[in-house]
Amino acid sequence: MTRDYDRQAPGSPRRAAGELEAAALAVLQAADRSLTPAEVLDRLGGGLAYSTVVTILSRLHAKGVLTRLRSGRAYSYAPVADEPGLAARRMRGVLDAETDREAVLARFVSELSAADEHLLRRVLRDRDPAG
Repeated sequence: MTRDYDRQAPGSPRRAAGELEAAALAVLQAADRSLTPAEVLDRLGGGLAYSTVVTILSRLHAKGVLTRLRSGRAYSYAPVADEPGLAARRMRGVLDAETDREAVLARFVSELSAADEHLLRRVLRDRDPAG
């Protein structure tokens, strides 16, 4: 059985798991508007099948990373946040999946570099008007 992701251009290396999602997300973040799967496919290149791109975009939408709007017979997709916002969503998702939030946060902070700890303290201080 030949799957869509097996139909790559001859001689092109097989992509690692998650690499296609990351590439599609990068294309969407670089765009100044939402894109249809055909537009994402065109910008990705690399001999991918249309159905592969639709699957990737559908999975990212299901994960809450993309918004989706009807665009004719297809959908158009756009990121729900910029790169830092998406990273923050992933971090929050990991934290939400844990039962002992305090322990996770304590461990996270204890393993920060001195520079990152300083940065975190500054962000928290700047966010709190009481100082």
